[in-house]
Amino acid sequence: MGNCEPYRNRVELLQGTLDMLILRTLQWGPQHGHGIGLAIRSGSEDVLQVEHGSLYPALHRLEKQGWIRSEWRKTENNQRAKYYSLSVAGKKQLVAERSRWKQITGAIARIMDPASRKES
Repeated sequence: MGNCEPYRNRVELLQGTLDMLILRTLQWGPQHGHGIGLAIRSGSEDVLQVEHGSLYPALHRLEKQGWIRSEWRKTENNQRAKYYSLSVAGKKQLVAERSRWKQITGAIARIMDPASRKES
């Protein structure tokens, strides 16, 4: 079995949620994969830690959808890295995702806390 302790507070992201967070991160400008992962981690106050095994397939999927573009550039450390940026289609997709996210989180909140529904 092994020690499950390191995974106890880990939050798994659903594929669509990770895609939405990547698009949101790229709204602030082009970024390389490692930088996207760090931005999600710091923006979530270390709750969400995206593993490379999830991040890079998601970036590939988003690029295939036409929601992001990529190009090779030099990083601050003069390393070669693939930088990703949001496409026009990606901006539209982000708007749709945010709307859907609000709908889903509102519905879950109503189920989890039915008393608050009566007050509003």
